[in-house]
Amino acid sequence: MRAAVLEEAAKPIVLRDDVDVASPRAGQVRVRVTHCGVCHSDLSLADGVFPSPVPIVLGHEAAGVVDAVGPDVGGLAPGDHVVLTPVPPCGTCYWCVRGEPGVCVNAQNLATNTFPDGSTGLSRGGAVVYRGVGLGGFGEYALTTATGAVKIDADVPLEVACVIGCAVQTGVGAVLNTARVEPGATVLVMGLGGIGLSIVQGARVAGAARIIVSDPVAARRDAARRFGATDVIDPAAEDTASRTLELTGVGVDYAFDAVGRAALVQAGMAACRNGGTTVAVGAAPLEDVITIAPAALFTLTEKRLVGCALGSCNSVREIPRLLALWRAGRLDLPGLITARRPLAEINEAMDDLRASRGIRTVLQVAR
Repeated sequence: MRAAVLEEAAKPIVLRDDVDVASPRAGQVRVRVTHCGVCHSDLSLADGVFPSPVPIVLGHEAAGVVDAVGPDVGGLAPGDHVVLTPVPPCGTCYWCVRGEPGVCVNAQNLATNTFPDGSTGLSRGGAVVYRGVGLGGFGEYALTTATGAVKIDADVPLEVACVIGCAVQTGVGAVLNTARVEPGATVLVMGLGGIGLSIVQGARVAGAARIIVSDPVAARRDAARRFGATDVIDPAAEDTASRTLELTGVGVDYAFDAVGRAALVQAGMAACRNGGTTVAVGAAPLEDVITIAPAALFTLTEKRLVGCALGSCNSVREIPRLLALWRAGRLDLPGLITARRPLAEINEAMDDLRASRGIRTVLQVAR
């Protein structure tokens, strides 16, 4: 099959036609990927910020059509339209049975770039090719466990549906599942890429009374207003935490770092009221260290700091719910997509992401 392959970190991604994809085994499905969004996590692996094995097919925000199903797969058949998710819930592990699907045992796939048994289903000349960020969506076909392909109605445009796979699940889920923002709450969102703007939308859906946003890119601040932000901050012109305290008097109920920077997590904690919650949503570089000082003040103010993986979502439930909100006019999915490119232009799409141009680029993968 044709796939965009990263053969060395910090080098251009190469389009190849010699990647082999296996037939689905028991409990697996193979999907013909039509569209895949380009996420900052893909860029982090491509640039070597997160070390990964190579060669590797990146891409984890994908949608397509089921091509084949393995034994013991029910509810899916060739021809079904699906959204793919990088963390397929197993439903039976220690965490799933406790209602914590974001840390399902399958979440380790994000780091290993393999299935739990170490296989990938991808190869080239007999050598292993890795499936990036738990999926490998920048190839014409992707293998996944059955719960990693969530069936959707055939009338939903796949180029729109794909952004649910990561950006929307993560952002809206961070609000509804991780933080559980209540109606009337005040919210701060730092970073307004696809995930940050999805957090804004999630806060609007949750009924937040005030949604404050911070991003150095003016176009993204303008976009945030269209998605529901009530106040905007340019962090290059004023301190985000200080301005948030001015706007609210006591600080926000919830602060979200949608970039993945320790400094923003700390800014969020400073911007939160006593008893408020800061949610670390973005994937920070491995060398970043979050400092909480003085520790006694953290204790006395009862502030909370929580992590968030893929919006704490059970994708089998979450993807249909998010599509229902879109159909009801409560989520804007097409508005997140600011560029569409063929797979052959993947390096240009990565350059757009590095330069903070636009919000989300969607690649047409299968020809």
